[in-house]
Amino acid sequence: MSGRGPARRGVLTAAAAGVAGVAATAPAAGAARSGASVRAGRTGPWATSWATAQTAPTATDTVAASGLTDAVFTAAVRLSAGGRVRLRYGHAFGAVPVLIGPVTAGGRAVTFGGRRQAWLAAGASLTSDTVDGLRAPEGSALTVETRLPGPTGPLSFHRDTHASHSVDGVRTTSVFLLTGVEVNGAHGPVVAVLGDSLTEGVGTPDDADLRWPDQLARRLPGSAVANLGVSGNRLLLDDARFGPGGQARFDRDVLALPGLRTVLVQLGVNDLQQPPSRTDPSLVLDGYRQLVLRARNAGLRTVGSTITPFEGWTRWTPELDEVRQRINGAIRTGRLFDAVADFDAALRDPARPSRMRPAHDSGDGLHPNPSGHAALAGAVDRRHLL
Repeated sequence: MSGRGPARRGVLTAAAAGVAGVAATAPAAGAARSGASVRAGRTGPWATSWATAQTAPTATDTVAASGLTDAVFTAAVRLSAGGRVRLRYGHAFGAVPVLIGPVTAGGRAVTFGGRRQAWLAAGASLTSDTVDGLRAPEGSALTVETRLPGPTGPLSFHRDTHASHSVDGVRTTSVFLLTGVEVNGAHGPVVAVLGDSLTEGVGTPDDADLRWPDQLARRLPGSAVANLGVSGNRLLLDDARFGPGGQARFDRDVLALPGLRTVLVQLGVNDLQQPPSRTDPSLVLDGYRQLVLRARNAGLRTVGSTITPFEGWTRWTPELDEVRQRINGAIRTGRLFDAVADFDAALRDPARPSRMRPAHDSGDGLHPNPSGHAALAGAVDRRHLL
């Protein structure tokens, strides 16, 4: 990975959960205010230790599309950095407010402005107070239980986190409404990864925490790494199933994170291979430039990844590979992003650069297996995240 220029800022973000019932106040736009601000100010800055990006449900997403009534959603999340904890909920695609709570995190009661329940406004976010008595170790697993009295209506969610959660004891790999666990103990790089299925973790086993952002966090002690990968996501175009493209979701998913220092952009392959395909390299490069501009305006450092080889995937063609190579050539010049993570070089087969090394291929030509994810994590230089 090559790079230039200093970084400017740093901080992290923390956790949430749910249990028994109590009275709630009426929904209001100001319901997201948290009494944690005073308490957290004495313990240090916040940064996002675990995160997920939301999409709207489609008709095939039966639980999210139908919503829940008097249900408990249990999320099992793997933190990167540790410390005191608070939770963040979001309802980016909601049409009505949702009552949240009671909630527990690590078995401890979670409050919102001192109350056990709070209203999450449609299209808004909701941050909890600091969870009393909870200090999560770096790299630890955290269980968050959230009661949703409902009826909620359709739920904003992340379809597949490649980890096991549950709704009333029934396993799911989806996460509903919970978008972040924030902590105040990060002492390494604070990074958000804006990506697609490679970042989300396709090609790795469920519950193994072998996605390349997980492996990157383990390589960088004290770091906070927010995984904002969405399977099928593009840089330029929105999709009913795969959500808003990277440009459309950048402000909500990236710029809204507290204490962020660096954003790593891993998008582009779906712009090439998903119809309607974008075969003009200048369109993709212009999309990157817009993200870089918005990141720099927010004081963030940018790292761009080259697009990985995908010969063997059902929609690969030599013509698309030529477009990929032209985009990668422009990224490698170092004049677009502040630094470059050469993911193409990390995965490609020297004997046939248009495809992955067989040892890194999950079997479909597009998604790397755990060793391939390890190679991606190894392609990110710590010096360019600080």
